[in-house]
Amino acid sequence: MEWAVHSCVNMAWTPAGEAVNSARLAEYYSLPGAYLNKQLQALVRAGILVSVSGPRGGFHLARRPENVTVLDIVLALEGADPVFRCEGIMASVPNADMERNVVRTCLISQTMRQAELAWRQALARQTIAGLADSMDRRFPQDRQKALRYLAVGS
Repeated sequence: MEWAVHSCVNMAWTPAGEAVNSARLAEYYSLPGAYLNKQLQALVRAGILVSVSGPRGGFHLARRPENVTVLDIVLALEGADPVFRCEGIMASVPNADMERNVVRTCLISQTMRQAELAWRQALARQTIAGLADSMDRRFPQDRQKALRYLAVGS
């Protein structure tokens, strides 16, 4: 996930429609190229990125960066299923109350569902544009370094 979010931030910094080469991205971050490319292809399938073929090919954002949230990326890579799945183990303890809906009444399950909801809401509020702008303000040299290395816009 981290790799995909960083890659999308790099793409937000590039001129609109200009492709970022996935091999250069992988090299820049010292990542395994095949696995990064697999993540980027998942983002293409989710409509977050566009894949461009040819000698100047690569990937670019399919939507404006303010219309791509971190949650969009997480869902594209991990799916929409909840991370925590209550198995209802309280129904298996000796003398369990068989009338009780343990999934709905289990405080551990409720805690985990509330935490996941808060996590998803926080990720939905964070856009790639917001991250790119924040990173550029705090570490302006990072944008220029990335763009020079990726040979985008030069």
